[in-house]
Amino acid sequence: MNERTATVQRDTLETQISVTINLDGAGKARFKTDIPFLDHMLEQIARHGLIDIEIEATGDLEIDAHHTVEDIGITLGKAFNRAIGNKKGITRYGHAYVPLDEALSRVVIDFSGRAGLIHNVDYKRASIGSFDTDLFHEFFQGFVNSAKVTLHLDCIRGRNAHHIAETIFKAFGRALRMAVQMDSRMGSAIPSTKGTLTS
Repeated sequence: MNERTATVQRDTLETQISVTINLDGAGKARFKTDIPFLDHMLEQIARHGLIDIEIEATGDLEIDAHHTVEDIGITLGKAFNRAIGNKKGITRYGHAYVPLDEALSRVVIDFSGRAGLIHNVDYKRASIGSFDTDLFHEFFQGFVNSAKVTLHLDCIRGRNAHHIAETIFKAFGRALRMAVQMDSRMGSAIPSTKGTLTS
C-alpha cells in the first residue's frame, strides 16, 4: 500500500500553520498551538482515529483564537485531502457514536468531494476554560471546506460542555478512521457509481 501521508503549510498575515498526517499511523500526536484545550481535542482525533498528526501553529492570539482555530481546521482538511489521494479503494463513509457520562454524540462523514457541514451541537456555555465554544464550528467548517467532505455532527444529549466537546471529537476521530480505511473488497475501485469523488 502506498504511503498515505501529507504535510501542508499555510502562511497568512494572521497565522502560520504546519500540519503533517499519516492516515495509517498509530495515533501519535504532537501539537504546538498555544491553545491547550484545542490540543486536547486534536489529540482525541489522533488517538481514536489511529491517525498520526503533528501540528505547529502561531497566530494572532493577542486578538483572539478565531483565526488560529479556523486556519488549523483548513490546513488539517487540506492535509487529509492530499493524503487520501484519488480515493480508490477507501471505505468512503464513516460513523461513530461516543458517550462520556451523560453526553452522547454521533458523527457521520462522507469523503464525497462535496463540502457540507451540519453542526447540531449546543455546548451549553460560551467557553470551556478560556476556549470559546463558538470556535468549534469554525474549526469544522474550515476542515470540511478543505477536505471536501460532508460532515454531520450531532450531540444527542449532554449537560457538561467539556463532555459534549470530547464526545464530538472522539466520534469524529473514529468516523474518520472508518471512512479512510482501505476496503479490501473494493480493490482499486472508486466507491461511487459516478466513478469519481471529486467536486
